[in-house]
Amino acid sequence: MTAPRPLVTRFAPSPTGFLHLGHAHSALAGWRRARAAGGRFLLRIEDIDATRCRPEFVSAIEEDLAWLGLDWDGPVRVQSRHMADYRVSLDHLAAQGLLYPCFCSRSDIARGIAASAAAPHGPDGPLYPGTCRHLGKPERAARMAREPFALRLDMARALATLPAPLDFEEAGQGIIRCDPARFGDAVLARKEVPASYHLCVTHDDARDGVTLVTRGADLLPATDLHRLLQQLLGWPAPVYAHHALLADSLGRRLAKRDGAPALRSLRTQGISPSAVRAMAGWPD
Repeated sequence: MTAPRPLVTRFAPSPTGFLHLGHAHSALAGWRRARAAGGRFLLRIEDIDATRCRPEFVSAIEEDLAWLGLDWDGPVRVQSRHMADYRVSLDHLAAQGLLYPCFCSRSDIARGIAASAAAPHGPDGPLYPGTCRHLGKPERAARMAREPFALRLDMARALATLPAPLDFEEAGQGIIRCDPARFGDAVLARKEVPASYHLCVTHDDARDGVTLVTRGADLLPATDLHRLLQQLLGWPAPVYAHHALLADSLGRRLAKRDGAPALRSLRTQGISPSAVRAMAGWPD
């Protein structure tokens, strides 16, 4: 009988602002599961978007988590330092004929969608209409030499490689069938962000041996695309545990853009780590 894999969870914030109670809830969800099982809890900084991420928030994340009473195992992985790793994965997909360059600007795509009588929609909005999918190799090569482009996953080709339908295990709910087609030809890299969130997160979960992904319910739809990338790249599938999102008194999801109270602000007010843990939904 194969021995069960040790439990490994992770918390992977983007350093685009200070941590708030919603982050604390998510971090504690993974940390408590790992510590209760004698497993490992990892910290990863997802800073691939250089236009929004700031170095000063990286140190603030570590400081706030430590004040909250959380520790982590091993060194912190900072994604922006490992772009070469993600490039290898992109090259592997390209070698399978599953990527194509897209030269459309956001306005080009918007016009194409507007011109469609019934543009299909996915979890992230209207799907890319496939304008560049059928360009010939000579035209692609010529334009890649002179124009900026994104790399898109050819969804139809990717799905055609699957030996069977995809699914994933959601903790407490069982097996859920995936429908990655609803993402269309997803962008996996672009000029300003050399590797997408979807590629980097699945790469790092596999690299770090994460066996349980604890994250917010808003990311549940993305699991379909993540399972497809795991299958295409030969990576193991973790179990998932998507938790409810904390909301304010008006029922709005706690978010940086809406001014959710930062942990360091609560600390400045003299609120104890224990009280903040309780506010985040994890009383001692």
